[in-house]
Amino acid sequence: MIARLTGTLAESGADHAVIDVAGVGYLVQASTRTLAAIGAVGGQVMLFTEMQVREDAITLFGFGSAGERDWFRLLTSVQGVGGRVALAILSVLAPEELSRAVASADKAMIARANGVGPKLAQRIAMELRDKVGAIDLGPSPAAAPKGGAAADAMSALANLGFRPAEANAAVAAAVAELGEGASLDALVRLALRKAAK
Repeated sequence: MIARLTGTLAESGADHAVIDVAGVGYLVQASTRTLAAIGAVGGQVMLFTEMQVREDAITLFGFGSAGERDWFRLLTSVQGVGGRVALAILSVLAPEELSRAVASADKAMIARANGVGPKLAQRIAMELRDKVGAIDLGPSPAAAPKGGAAADAMSALANLGFRPAEANAAVAAAVAELGEGASLDALVRLALRKAAK
């Protein structure tokens, strides 16, 4: 099993990279997020990897972080999610966004990825909901309180078209910065700025 590659970026495409390790070029499938982060051809790169062995192919997938690799493993454990679909999901959602989407069962957020329909998005959210806690994503904003101005602010953002997970994250960040005694007006203004970043 190949767990990690460190070498020179020899080639980069829309969905893959070739990493030269001591004269051997490894073709690695990767998300657009990872490909954008690894830099220019000729530079040094280190990628976490996951190798899939099938009857007709051996495929190496590359990730810029251990968290992204762990999410790939979780996603491919869901029936109907292969390596390419998992990469499509990781291309549109960072690991922490995916964690929030699964935790809040936001299937519309998951379905933004190419090749993921509503039924598959719902299956992903349902099957992975209990497993989300197993992945270490680092510090994340505290959950927004469910009553008072915070709840009204979440409702206001939802009425403006924000998905529940996005509204919750933005309001939680605003509450953390302003404190629980903040007014509805101040919370909504700051949450909108947080959500726009």
